[in-house]
Amino acid sequence: MTYRAQWWLAVIGIILAGAGPAWAKDTLTLGMVLEPPGLDPTAGAAAAIREIVYANVFEGLTRIDGEGHTVPGLAASWTISPDGKTYRFALRPHVTFHDGTPFDCGVVKFSLDRARAPDSTNAQKEIFEPIAAIDCPAPETAVITLKRPDADFLYGLGWGDAVMVAPNSAAGNQTNPIGTGPFRFVRWVKGDHVDLARFPGYWGVAPKLAAVTFKFIADPAAAAAALLAGDIDAFGNFPAPEILPQLRADSRFSVVIGATEGKTLLALNDARKPFDDIRVRRALAYAIDRRALVAATISVAARIIGSHYTPNDPGFIDLAATYPYDPARAKALLAEAGIAPRMRFKLALPPPPYARRGGEVIAAMLQAVGLEVELVPMEWATWLDQVFKRSDFDMTIIAHTEPRDLAIYARDHYYFNYANADFRALFQRYRETPDPAAGIDLLQQMQRKLAEDEPNVFLYVLPKIGVWNAHLHGLWINDPIPANDVTGAYWGN
Repeated sequence: MTYRAQWWLAVIGIILAGAGPAWAKDTLTLGMVLEPPGLDPTAGAAAAIREIVYANVFEGLTRIDGEGHTVPGLAASWTISPDGKTYRFALRPHVTFHDGTPFDCGVVKFSLDRARAPDSTNAQKEIFEPIAAIDCPAPETAVITLKRPDADFLYGLGWGDAVMVAPNSAAGNQTNPIGTGPFRFVRWVKGDHVDLARFPGYWGVAPKLAAVTFKFIADPAAAAAALLAGDIDAFGNFPAPEILPQLRADSRFSVVIGATEGKTLLALNDARKPFDDIRVRRALAYAIDRRALVAATISVAARIIGSHYTPNDPGFIDLAATYPYDPARAKALLAEAGIAPRMRFKLALPPPPYARRGGEVIAAMLQAVGLEVELVPMEWATWLDQVFKRSDFDMTIIAHTEPRDLAIYARDHYYFNYANADFRALFQRYRETPDPAAGIDLLQQMQRKLAEDEPNVFLYVLPKIGVWNAHLHGLWINDPIPANDVTGAYWGN
């Protein structure tokens, strides 16, 4: 063989090696619509925080898996006393945070005391309210005593709001998250992306991916273009459902429609007139054609709901027919409540496409029954401050992605300001009942109570539209909690 022939064979070999199968990769670029306001899931309500750090960077005593089951996390096992009030957790040994800080019972006590402190900014403080005491009989044993039995305690400990944080790094987790998970934080380029890298000191099974980038692309058209161009490997929640037929026909991609906990609402400020009048709230429910709304905004099938609960949850009952589409009934109730024709309201719209597109459709439906709606698009940070934090709004469209979160209707204050003593009594009885059958009955009573009072207009469950490279495996099909868990993701045939 001549030297020139050998040279060409070498060049061809290099070309073929460079054009090798995409599944030889060990990195992943995953698209997200929203950029989080911070990266500490214990100090903010935004689902986008958990979509980056849950299970990847931070871990809790328990965790919620892709099927919605409560499984061991940093606690390898636990026992519960016969009265249901004392939980004894066996902590995993030899666990360290990414900065080398050891994980032990002292960290458990610090994390949970911080979450339940009076000045805590934790968005789900009711998870920790039942705790009476936290004791550390040994570094690898944590004993949590409750004031009363709590049917959802272990499940709540699996939420992103209950992850473990170290005393020396907790204050900086908003911008430099340090957890115990299989990936460590590398950098956050504001407005563009977050980078994670495999943590070599991880206590558990090492992830197959060496690095993950979470890329923020708010515009649906830009998201679609990035996916088609190969700049993005995956979108866990793809924002451009109108091009799904094209993607399904393209062998490069897998299109997977799953379930979420995203209870999509037309949320109302019940403390602001005229939404304090149940007739007005019911009128709005009758005025909205939910199926037409789904068809116009998300282009795929979605489960219509009549209360703040999803079919994924225990004790679900179908209340979708409580307020059928009935514009005439809506007009009659508005007139009965003394609502003047063409009364004007503001509808706050956060960035997700389901909210922006849905706002236009709902405004037209409400206009058909005599109401005027001013659409007010808001950036995410503005929505969190004005609507969620200060309750300064008339109406908004939002998907509540936290699972089994009926507790928000029993709070002293939550942004939509529902206050009903009967509902609170039902919820308290549910939390304290040790009988599973009685618990299911109370869950159903709470669903019916919310459907009766209609504090918000319950619309549909947001579907999970996953689109990713056909050679990528191990991503969640469903979203039982807000997460882009990449700990089991890998490239293969």
